[in-house]
Amino acid sequence: MSPETVIPSLTPDLKSEIHRVFALQKQHQWEVGRTTARQRIAKLKRLHQVILDHRPQLVEALWADLHKCEAEVNVSELGVVLHEIRFVIQHLASWMTPKRVGASIPLFRSHNEIIYEPKGVCLILSPWNFPFNLTFDPLVSAVAAGNCVILKPSEYSPNTNKVMQQIVTACFPPGEVSMFEGDASVAQELLGLPFNHVFFTGSPSVGKVVMRAAAEHLASVTLELGGKSPVIIDETADLDTAAAKIAWLKVINAGQTCIAPDYLLVHEQCHDALLEKLINKLQQFYGTTPEAVKATPDICRMVGLRHFQRVKYLLNDALQQGARLVYGGQTDESELYIAPTILADVPDTAKIWEEEIFGPILPIRKYQQLAEAITYVNARPKPLSLYIFSNADRNIKHILAETRCGGVTVNDCGPHFYNPELPFGGSNNSGIGNCHGEFGFLEFTNQKGVLYQAKWLPVTDFFHPPYGGKLRDWMLDGLVKWF
Repeated sequence: MSPETVIPSLTPDLKSEIHRVFALQKQHQWEVGRTTARQRIAKLKRLHQVILDHRPQLVEALWADLHKCEAEVNVSELGVVLHEIRFVIQHLASWMTPKRVGASIPLFRSHNEIIYEPKGVCLILSPWNFPFNLTFDPLVSAVAAGNCVILKPSEYSPNTNKVMQQIVTACFPPGEVSMFEGDASVAQELLGLPFNHVFFTGSPSVGKVVMRAAAEHLASVTLELGGKSPVIIDETADLDTAAAKIAWLKVINAGQTCIAPDYLLVHEQCHDALLEKLINKLQQFYGTTPEAVKATPDICRMVGLRHFQRVKYLLNDALQQGARLVYGGQTDESELYIAPTILADVPDTAKIWEEEIFGPILPIRKYQQLAEAITYVNARPKPLSLYIFSNADRNIKHILAETRCGGVTVNDCGPHFYNPELPFGGSNNSGIGNCHGEFGFLEFTNQKGVLYQAKWLPVTDFFHPPYGGKLRDWMLDGLVKWF
Protein backbone atom coordinates (compact mmCIF):
# COMPACT_ATOMS: atom_id res chain seq x y z
CA MET A 1 0.00 0.00 0.00
CA SER A 2 1.37 3.39 -0.95
CA PRO A 3 2.44 5.55 2.04
CA GLU A 4 0.36 8.46 0.75
CA THR A 5 -2.84 6.41 0.64
CA VAL A 6 -5.50 7.96 2.85
CA ILE A 7 -7.55 5.40 4.78
CA PRO A 8 -11.09 6.65 5.42
CA SER A 9 -12.33 6.61 8.99
CA LEU A 10 -15.88 6.51 10.26
CA THR A 11 -17.52 9.87 9.65
CA PRO A 12 -21.05 10.87 10.71
CA ASP A 13 -22.20 10.63 7.09
CA LEU A 14 -20.65 7.18 6.63
CA LYS A 15 -22.15 5.99 9.91
CA SER A 16 -25.58 7.22 8.82
CA GLU A 17 -25.22 5.45 5.45
CA ILE A 18 -24.18 2.19 7.11
CA HIS A 19 -27.26 2.22 9.31
CA ARG A 20 -29.51 3.17 6.39
CA VAL A 21 -28.27 0.31 4.23
CA PHE A 22 -28.46 -2.15 7.10
CA ALA A 23 -32.09 -1.20 7.77
CA LEU A 24 -32.83 -1.51 4.06
CA GLN A 25 -31.33 -5.00 3.96
CA LYS A 26 -33.21 -6.07 7.09
CA GLN A 27 -36.42 -5.08 5.34
CA HIS A 28 -35.45 -6.56 1.98
CA GLN A 29 -34.13 -9.90 3.31
CA TRP A 30 -37.53 -11.60 3.06
CA GLU A 31 -37.88 -10.84 -0.64
CA VAL A 32 -34.32 -11.99 -1.33
CA GLY A 33 -34.87 -15.12 0.75
CA ARG A 34 -37.86 -16.12 -1.36
CA THR A 35 -35.84 -16.21 -4.59
CA THR A 36 -35.72 -19.48 -6.47
CA ALA A 37 -32.66 -21.39 -7.57
CA ARG A 38 -33.15 -20.05 -11.09
CA GLN A 39 -33.20 -16.45 -9.86
CA ARG A 40 -30.09 -16.90 -7.73
CA ILE A 41 -28.27 -18.62 -10.58
CA ALA A 42 -29.10 -15.65 -12.80
CA LYS A 43 -27.47 -13.34 -10.25
CA LEU A 44 -24.36 -15.52 -10.13
CA LYS A 45 -24.12 -15.62 -13.93
CA ARG A 46 -24.33 -11.85 -13.98
CA LEU A 47 -21.59 -11.65 -11.35
CA HIS A 48 -19.41 -14.05 -13.35
CA GLN A 49 -19.68 -11.87 -16.47
CA VAL A 50 -19.09 -8.58 -14.67
CA ILE A 51 -15.96 -10.00 -13.03
CA LEU A 52 -14.65 -11.03 -16.44
CA ASP A 53 -15.43 -7.54 -17.76
CA HIS A 54 -13.35 -6.02 -14.94
CA ARG A 55 -10.47 -8.45 -15.30
CA PRO A 56 -7.96 -5.86 -16.67
CA GLN A 57 -8.78 -3.43 -13.86
CA LEU A 58 -8.37 -6.16 -11.24
CA VAL A 59 -4.98 -7.17 -12.62
CA GLU A 60 -3.83 -3.55 -12.53
CA ALA A 61 -5.20 -2.97 -9.02
CA LEU A 62 -3.64 -6.08 -7.51
CA TRP A 63 -0.28 -5.09 -8.98
CA ALA A 64 -0.65 -1.66 -7.37
CA ASP A 65 -1.62 -3.10 -3.98
CA LEU A 66 0.64 -6.15 -3.72
CA HIS A 67 2.93 -6.18 -6.77
CA LYS A 68 1.01 -9.28 -7.83
CA CYS A 69 1.66 -10.33 -11.43
CA GLU A 70 -1.12 -11.24 -13.85
CA ALA A 71 -0.39 -14.97 -13.77
CA GLU A 72 -0.61 -15.01 -9.97
CA VAL A 73 -3.84 -12.99 -10.12
CA ASN A 74 -5.32 -15.56 -12.49
CA VAL A 75 -4.24 -18.51 -10.33
CA SER A 76 -4.94 -17.24 -6.83
CA GLU A 77 -7.64 -14.60 -7.21
CA LEU A 78 -9.76 -14.62 -10.38
CA GLY A 79 -9.52 -18.34 -11.14
CA VAL A 80 -10.61 -19.36 -7.65
CA VAL A 81 -13.69 -17.13 -7.61
CA LEU A 82 -14.82 -17.83 -11.16
CA HIS A 83 -14.46 -21.59 -10.63
CA GLU A 84 -16.46 -21.30 -7.40
CA ILE A 85 -19.27 -19.46 -9.22
CA ARG A 86 -19.46 -22.06 -11.97
CA PHE A 87 -19.48 -24.91 -9.44
CA VAL A 88 -22.27 -23.29 -7.41
CA ILE A 89 -24.35 -22.62 -10.52
CA GLN A 90 -24.07 -26.30 -11.45
CA HIS A 91 -25.20 -27.61 -8.04
CA LEU A 92 -27.35 -24.92 -6.42
CA ALA A 93 -30.75 -26.32 -7.40
CA SER A 94 -29.85 -29.64 -5.78
CA TRP A 95 -28.57 -27.97 -2.62
CA MET A 96 -31.74 -25.90 -2.23
CA THR A 97 -34.10 -28.86 -2.63
CA PRO A 98 -35.66 -29.92 0.70
CA LYS A 99 -34.08 -33.17 1.88
CA ARG A 100 -36.41 -36.00 2.92
CA VAL A 101 -35.25 -37.83 6.05
CA GLY A 102 -36.58 -40.83 7.93
CA ALA A 103 -38.27 -41.06 11.31
CA SER A 104 -37.83 -43.27 14.34
CA ILE A 105 -40.43 -45.93 15.12
CA PRO A 106 -42.49 -43.82 17.57
CA LEU A 107 -42.85 -41.19 14.83
CA PHE A 108 -43.57 -43.64 12.01
CA ARG A 109 -46.69 -41.73 10.97
CA SER A 110 -44.82 -38.53 10.20
CA HIS A 111 -43.17 -37.08 7.11
CA ASN A 112 -39.82 -35.35 7.83
CA GLU A 113 -37.60 -33.07 5.81
CA ILE A 114 -34.87 -30.46 6.07
CA ILE A 115 -35.51 -27.04 4.53
CA TYR A 116 -32.60 -24.74 3.70
CA GLU A 117 -33.47 -21.17 4.59
CA PRO A 118 -31.22 -18.09 4.43
CA LYS A 119 -29.76 -16.77 7.64
CA GLY A 120 -30.82 -13.24 6.70
CA VAL A 121 -28.43 -10.27 6.70
CA CYS A 122 -24.74 -11.21 6.73
CA LEU A 123 -21.49 -9.35 7.24
CA ILE A 124 -18.32 -10.39 5.39
CA LEU A 125 -15.04 -8.97 6.72
CA SER A 126 -12.22 -9.79 4.31
CA PRO A 127 -8.40 -9.42 4.49
CA TRP A 128 -5.80 -7.74 2.31
CA ASN A 129 -3.63 -10.70 1.30
CA PHE A 130 -6.06 -12.08 -1.31
CA PRO A 131 -8.50 -9.17 -1.33
CA PHE A 132 -10.60 -10.22 -4.31
CA ASN A 133 -10.61 -13.98 -3.67
CA LEU A 134 -11.41 -13.76 0.03
CA THR A 135 -14.14 -11.15 -0.46
CA PHE A 136 -16.01 -12.66 -3.37
CA ASP A 137 -15.65 -16.34 -2.55
CA PRO A 138 -17.81 -16.08 0.61
CA LEU A 139 -20.06 -13.59 -1.20
CA VAL A 140 -20.87 -16.27 -3.78
CA SER A 141 -21.94 -18.64 -0.99
CA ALA A 142 -24.01 -15.96 0.75
CA VAL A 143 -25.83 -14.99 -2.46
CA ALA A 144 -26.41 -18.65 -3.34
CA ALA A 145 -28.01 -19.15 0.07
CA GLY A 146 -30.39 -16.20 -0.48
CA ASN A 147 -28.96 -13.66 1.95
CA CYS A 148 -28.44 -9.92 1.96
CA VAL A 149 -24.80 -8.99 2.47
CA ILE A 150 -22.62 -6.11 3.59
CA LEU A 151 -18.95 -6.36 2.62
CA LYS A 152 -16.09 -4.71 4.51
CA PRO A 153 -12.74 -5.34 2.78
CA SER A 154 -9.37 -4.48 4.28
CA GLU A 155 -8.19 -0.89 4.08
CA TYR A 156 -4.76 -2.19 2.98
CA SER A 157 -5.96 -3.04 -0.54
CA PRO A 158 -7.46 0.32 -1.65
CA ASN A 159 -6.95 -0.12 -5.39
CA THR A 160 -8.57 -3.55 -5.46
CA ASN A 161 -11.38 -2.23 -3.26
CA LYS A 162 -12.28 0.38 -5.88
CA VAL A 163 -12.70 -2.28 -8.56
CA MET A 164 -14.65 -4.56 -6.22
CA GLN A 165 -16.98 -1.66 -5.45
CA GLN A 166 -17.61 -1.22 -9.17
CA ILE A 167 -18.43 -4.92 -9.55
CA VAL A 168 -20.79 -4.96 -6.57
CA THR A 169 -22.60 -1.81 -7.74
CA ALA A 170 -23.00 -3.24 -11.25
CA CYS A 171 -24.45 -6.54 -10.00
CA PHE A 172 -26.59 -5.81 -6.93
CA PRO A 173 -28.90 -3.14 -5.51
CA PRO A 174 -27.77 -1.70 -2.14
CA GLY A 175 -30.64 -3.45 -0.39
CA GLU A 176 -29.15 -6.79 -1.38
CA VAL A 177 -25.36 -6.38 -1.41
CA SER A 178 -23.38 -3.29 -0.37
CA MET A 179 -19.73 -2.60 0.37
CA PHE A 180 -18.20 -0.16 2.82
CA GLU A 181 -14.53 0.82 2.92
CA GLY A 182 -12.57 2.26 5.82
CA ASP A 183 -10.32 1.55 8.76
CA ALA A 184 -10.98 -0.41 11.95
CA SER A 185 -13.54 2.15 13.13
CA VAL A 186 -15.78 1.22 10.20
CA ALA A 187 -15.46 -2.47 11.03
CA GLN A 188 -16.28 -1.76 14.66
CA GLU A 189 -19.41 0.15 13.69
CA LEU A 190 -20.56 -2.72 11.49
CA LEU A 191 -19.86 -5.28 14.21
CA GLY A 192 -22.12 -3.33 16.53
CA LEU A 193 -25.12 -4.09 14.30
CA PRO A 194 -27.29 -7.19 14.84
CA PHE A 195 -26.28 -9.23 11.80
CA ASN A 196 -27.55 -12.79 11.52
CA HIS A 197 -24.16 -14.16 10.48
CA VAL A 198 -20.60 -12.81 10.39
CA PHE A 199 -17.93 -14.27 8.10
CA PHE A 200 -14.41 -13.14 8.98
CA THR A 201 -11.06 -13.97 7.41
CA GLY A 202 -7.95 -12.82 9.23
CA SER A 203 -5.76 -13.42 12.25
CA PRO A 204 -6.76 -15.37 15.39
CA SER A 205 -6.33 -12.25 17.55
CA VAL A 206 -8.80 -10.21 15.51
CA GLY A 207 -11.03 -13.27 15.15
CA LYS A 208 -11.54 -13.23 18.91
CA VAL A 209 -12.67 -9.59 18.72
CA VAL A 210 -15.12 -10.45 15.95
CA MET A 211 -16.50 -13.42 17.85
CA ARG A 212 -17.03 -11.35 21.00
CA ALA A 213 -18.89 -8.69 19.03
CA ALA A 214 -21.06 -11.31 17.29
CA ALA A 215 -21.88 -12.89 20.64
CA GLU A 216 -23.59 -9.67 21.74
CA HIS A 217 -26.26 -10.39 19.13
CA LEU A 218 -25.98 -14.19 19.24
CA ALA A 219 -24.96 -14.07 15.59
CA SER A 220 -23.41 -17.21 14.16
CA VAL A 221 -19.84 -16.84 12.88
CA THR A 222 -17.49 -18.32 10.35
CA LEU A 223 -13.87 -17.59 11.23
CA GLU A 224 -11.23 -18.35 8.61
CA LEU A 225 -8.04 -17.76 10.56
CA GLY A 226 -4.40 -18.74 10.16
CA GLY A 227 -1.78 -20.55 12.10
CA LYS A 228 1.63 -22.06 11.67
CA SER A 229 0.96 -24.68 8.99
CA PRO A 230 3.67 -27.37 9.16
CA VAL A 231 5.15 -29.58 6.46
CA ILE A 232 6.29 -33.07 7.50
CA ILE A 233 8.78 -34.69 5.13
CA ASP A 234 9.84 -38.25 5.86
CA GLU A 235 12.76 -40.25 4.54
CA THR A 236 10.66 -41.85 1.76
CA ALA A 237 9.50 -38.58 0.19
CA ASP A 238 10.13 -37.53 -3.39
CA LEU A 239 12.37 -34.56 -2.61
CA ASP A 240 12.17 -33.01 -6.09
CA THR A 241 8.39 -32.86 -5.83
CA ALA A 242 8.51 -31.62 -2.25
CA ALA A 243 10.98 -28.85 -3.03
CA ALA A 244 9.01 -27.58 -6.02
CA LYS A 245 5.65 -27.56 -4.23
CA ILE A 246 6.99 -26.00 -1.04
CA ALA A 247 8.98 -23.30 -2.83
CA TRP A 248 6.00 -22.27 -4.93
CA LEU A 249 3.41 -22.00 -2.16
CA LYS A 250 5.84 -20.41 0.30
CA VAL A 251 6.74 -17.56 -2.05
CA ILE A 252 3.41 -16.93 -3.79
CA ASN A 253 2.00 -13.63 -2.52
CA ALA A 254 5.34 -13.14 -0.72
CA GLY A 255 4.32 -15.76 1.81
CA GLN A 256 1.34 -13.67 2.90
CA THR A 257 -0.95 -16.67 2.57
CA CYS A 258 -2.94 -18.37 5.31
CA ILE A 259 -2.22 -21.82 3.89
CA ALA A 260 1.48 -21.19 3.18
CA PRO A 261 3.97 -23.70 4.64
CA ASP A 262 5.12 -21.99 7.82
CA TYR A 263 7.93 -24.37 8.75
CA LEU A 264 9.38 -27.73 7.70
CA LEU A 265 9.90 -30.82 9.82
CA VAL A 266 12.39 -32.91 7.85
CA HIS A 267 13.81 -36.35 8.58
CA GLU A 268 17.54 -36.04 9.24
CA GLN A 269 18.39 -38.48 6.43
CA CYS A 270 17.05 -36.15 3.75
CA HIS A 271 17.56 -32.76 5.43
CA ASP A 272 20.66 -31.65 3.52
CA ALA A 273 19.42 -33.00 0.18
CA LEU A 274 16.14 -31.14 0.58
CA LEU A 275 17.95 -27.87 1.33
CA GLU A 276 19.92 -28.21 -1.88
CA LYS A 277 16.81 -28.96 -3.93
CA LEU A 278 14.89 -26.05 -2.39
CA ILE A 279 17.68 -23.67 -3.37
CA ASN A 280 17.72 -25.08 -6.90
CA LYS A 281 13.97 -24.67 -7.28
CA LEU A 282 13.99 -21.10 -5.96
CA GLN A 283 16.75 -20.22 -8.42
CA GLN A 284 14.88 -21.92 -11.23
CA PHE A 285 11.64 -20.07 -10.38
CA TYR A 286 12.91 -16.59 -9.56
CA GLY A 287 16.53 -16.12 -10.67
CA THR A 288 20.08 -17.16 -9.85
CA THR A 289 21.31 -13.92 -8.29
CA PRO A 290 19.85 -11.69 -5.55
CA GLU A 291 19.50 -8.91 -8.11
CA ALA A 292 17.56 -11.12 -10.51
CA VAL A 293 15.27 -12.36 -7.74
CA LYS A 294 14.45 -8.83 -6.66
CA ALA A 295 13.83 -7.74 -10.25
CA THR A 296 11.49 -10.56 -11.20
CA PRO A 297 7.82 -9.55 -11.55
CA ASP A 298 6.83 -12.92 -10.08
CA ILE A 299 7.50 -12.01 -6.43
CA CYS A 300 5.02 -9.84 -4.54
CA ARG A 301 5.89 -7.23 -1.95
CA MET A 302 4.83 -6.93 1.67
CA VAL A 303 1.54 -5.09 1.88
CA GLY A 304 2.76 -2.26 4.15
CA LEU A 305 5.60 -0.98 6.28
CA ARG A 306 4.29 -2.46 9.53
CA HIS A 307 4.05 -5.92 8.01
CA PHE A 308 7.50 -5.56 6.42
CA GLN A 309 9.07 -4.57 9.74
CA ARG A 310 7.39 -7.43 11.60
CA VAL A 311 8.70 -10.09 9.21
CA LYS A 312 12.15 -8.49 9.05
CA TYR A 313 12.27 -8.53 12.85
CA LEU A 314 11.52 -12.28 12.88
CA LEU A 315 14.34 -12.83 10.41
CA ASN A 316 16.88 -10.70 12.29
CA ASP A 317 15.93 -12.21 15.65
CA ALA A 318 16.51 -15.75 14.33
CA LEU A 319 19.88 -14.82 12.81
CA GLN A 320 21.02 -13.00 15.96
CA GLN A 321 20.23 -16.10 18.00
CA GLY A 322 22.39 -18.29 15.78
CA ALA A 323 20.16 -19.50 12.94
CA ARG A 324 22.03 -20.43 9.77
CA LEU A 325 21.12 -18.45 6.66
CA VAL A 326 20.90 -21.06 3.90
CA TYR A 327 19.46 -18.88 1.16
CA GLY A 328 18.19 -15.34 0.61
CA GLY A 329 17.92 -12.89 3.48
CA GLN A 330 17.96 -9.68 1.42
CA THR A 331 15.49 -6.91 2.32
CA ASP A 332 14.66 -3.44 0.98
CA GLU A 333 12.36 -1.26 3.05
CA SER A 334 11.90 1.29 0.26
CA GLU A 335 10.26 -1.41 -1.86
CA LEU A 336 8.78 -3.43 1.01
CA TYR A 337 10.79 -6.33 -0.41
CA ILE A 338 11.89 -9.44 1.46
CA ALA A 339 13.67 -12.11 -0.56
CA PRO A 340 12.68 -15.78 -0.35
CA THR A 341 14.72 -17.00 2.60
CA ILE A 342 15.61 -20.39 4.08
CA LEU A 343 16.84 -20.78 7.67
CA ALA A 344 18.31 -23.89 9.28
CA ASP A 345 19.42 -24.69 12.83
CA VAL A 346 17.03 -22.10 14.23
CA PRO A 347 17.13 -22.05 18.07
CA ASP A 348 13.92 -22.90 19.88
CA THR A 349 14.01 -19.50 21.57
CA ALA A 350 13.68 -17.60 18.27
CA LYS A 351 10.46 -15.61 17.91
CA ILE A 352 9.89 -17.12 14.48
CA TRP A 353 8.61 -20.30 16.13
CA GLU A 354 5.98 -18.41 18.15
CA GLU A 355 3.79 -16.65 15.58
CA GLU A 356 2.63 -17.15 12.03
CA ILE A 357 5.39 -15.80 9.79
CA PHE A 358 3.17 -14.54 6.96
CA GLY A 359 6.21 -13.80 4.85
CA PRO A 360 8.68 -15.58 2.52
CA ILE A 361 10.89 -16.97 5.31
CA LEU A 362 11.10 -20.73 5.76
CA PRO A 363 12.64 -22.21 8.95
CA ILE A 364 13.56 -25.89 8.90
CA ARG A 365 13.84 -28.41 11.78
CA LYS A 366 15.32 -31.89 11.73
CA TYR A 367 13.77 -34.91 13.37
CA GLN A 368 14.96 -38.48 13.88
CA GLN A 369 11.70 -40.33 14.57
CA LEU A 370 8.30 -39.50 13.12
CA ALA A 371 6.88 -39.35 16.63
CA GLU A 372 9.09 -36.30 17.28
CA ALA A 373 7.53 -34.39 14.40
CA ILE A 374 4.01 -35.33 15.46
CA THR A 375 4.67 -34.30 19.05
CA TYR A 376 6.03 -30.95 17.90
CA VAL A 377 2.91 -30.22 15.81
CA ASN A 378 0.52 -31.30 18.56
CA ALA A 379 2.24 -29.15 21.19
CA ARG A 380 1.03 -26.06 19.31
CA PRO A 381 -2.41 -24.66 18.40
CA LYS A 382 -4.15 -26.55 15.61
CA PRO A 383 -2.90 -25.26 12.25
CA LEU A 384 -5.12 -24.32 9.33
CA SER A 385 -3.27 -26.67 6.99
CA LEU A 386 -0.84 -29.56 7.29
CA TYR A 387 1.26 -30.94 4.47
CA ILE A 388 2.75 -34.43 4.28
CA PHE A 389 5.41 -35.59 1.83
CA SER A 390 5.85 -39.34 2.01
CA ASN A 391 5.65 -42.46 -0.12
CA ALA A 392 4.96 -44.64 2.90
CA ASP A 393 1.22 -45.21 3.36
CA ARG A 394 1.80 -46.30 6.94
CA ASN A 395 3.47 -42.99 7.80
CA ILE A 396 0.78 -40.96 6.03
CA LYS A 397 -2.02 -42.75 7.87
CA HIS A 398 -0.18 -42.39 11.17
CA ILE A 399 0.24 -38.63 10.75
CA LEU A 400 -3.40 -38.20 9.72
CA ALA A 401 -4.58 -40.18 12.73
CA GLU A 402 -2.33 -38.53 15.30
CA THR A 403 -2.54 -34.84 14.32
CA ARG A 404 -5.43 -32.37 14.19
CA CYS A 405 -5.79 -29.41 11.86
CA GLY A 406 -8.16 -27.71 9.43
CA GLY A 407 -7.18 -29.57 6.26
CA VAL A 408 -4.43 -31.71 4.76
CA THR A 409 -2.71 -32.13 1.42
CA VAL A 410 -0.50 -35.18 0.86
CA ASN A 411 2.46 -34.88 -1.52
CA ASP A 412 1.53 -31.35 -2.56
CA CYS A 413 0.96 -27.94 -1.01
CA GLY A 414 -2.32 -26.06 -1.13
CA PRO A 415 -4.66 -27.78 -3.63
CA HIS A 416 -7.12 -28.84 -0.90
CA PHE A 417 -8.06 -25.13 -0.84
CA TYR A 418 -9.02 -25.19 -4.52
CA ASN A 419 -11.35 -28.20 -4.46
CA PRO A 420 -14.98 -27.06 -3.91
CA GLU A 421 -15.93 -30.65 -3.10
CA LEU A 422 -13.88 -30.40 0.12
CA PRO A 423 -14.69 -28.30 3.17
CA PHE A 424 -12.10 -25.61 3.79
CA GLY A 425 -11.72 -24.20 7.27
CA GLY A 426 -9.79 -24.34 10.49
CA SER A 427 -10.23 -25.80 13.93
CA ASN A 428 -10.17 -23.80 17.16
CA ASN A 429 -7.25 -21.36 16.88
CA SER A 430 -7.21 -21.70 13.08
CA GLY A 431 -10.91 -21.13 12.60
CA ILE A 432 -14.54 -22.09 13.02
CA GLY A 433 -16.78 -23.33 10.23
CA ASN A 434 -16.11 -24.04 6.56
CA CYS A 435 -16.37 -22.49 3.13
CA HIS A 436 -16.36 -23.50 -0.56
CA GLY A 437 -19.00 -25.38 -2.50
CA GLU A 438 -21.91 -26.87 -0.60
CA PHE A 439 -20.06 -26.29 2.67
CA GLY A 440 -20.06 -22.54 2.03
CA PHE A 441 -23.75 -22.65 1.07
CA LEU A 442 -24.59 -24.43 4.32
CA GLU A 443 -22.50 -21.95 6.33
CA PHE A 444 -24.87 -19.15 5.26
CA THR A 445 -27.97 -21.33 5.66
CA ASN A 446 -30.19 -22.39 8.53
CA GLN A 447 -31.04 -26.06 8.14
CA LYS A 448 -34.61 -26.09 9.39
CA GLY A 449 -36.07 -29.42 10.43
CA VAL A 450 -39.78 -29.84 9.62
CA LEU A 451 -42.04 -32.68 10.79
CA TYR A 452 -45.47 -33.17 9.18
CA GLN A 453 -47.68 -35.31 11.37
CA ALA A 454 -49.93 -37.74 9.52
CA LYS A 455 -53.67 -37.02 9.40
CA TRP A 456 -54.86 -40.47 8.40
CA LEU A 457 -54.52 -42.08 11.87
CA PRO A 458 -56.75 -41.21 14.84
CA VAL A 459 -55.37 -38.88 17.47
CA THR A 460 -54.02 -40.74 20.48
CA ASP A 461 -53.66 -39.48 24.01
CA PHE A 462 -51.08 -42.14 24.87
CA PHE A 463 -48.42 -39.56 25.79
CA HIS A 464 -50.78 -37.20 27.55
CA PRO A 465 -51.34 -37.06 31.31
CA PRO A 466 -52.57 -38.30 33.61
CA TYR A 467 -49.84 -40.94 33.58
CA GLY A 468 -49.93 -44.32 35.26
CA GLY A 469 -51.38 -47.75 34.56
CA LYS A 470 -49.53 -51.01 34.09
CA LEU A 471 -50.04 -51.21 30.31
CA ARG A 472 -48.82 -47.69 29.70
CA ASP A 473 -45.85 -48.10 32.03
CA TRP A 474 -44.91 -51.35 30.29
CA MET A 475 -45.15 -49.73 26.86
CA LEU A 476 -43.15 -46.64 27.90
CA ASP A 477 -40.52 -48.90 29.41
CA GLY A 478 -40.21 -50.72 26.09
CA LEU A 479 -40.04 -47.39 24.28
CA VAL A 480 -37.09 -46.26 26.39
CA LYS A 481 -35.22 -49.57 26.11
CA TRP A 482 -35.76 -50.61 22.49
CA PHE A 483 -37.15 -47.81 20.32
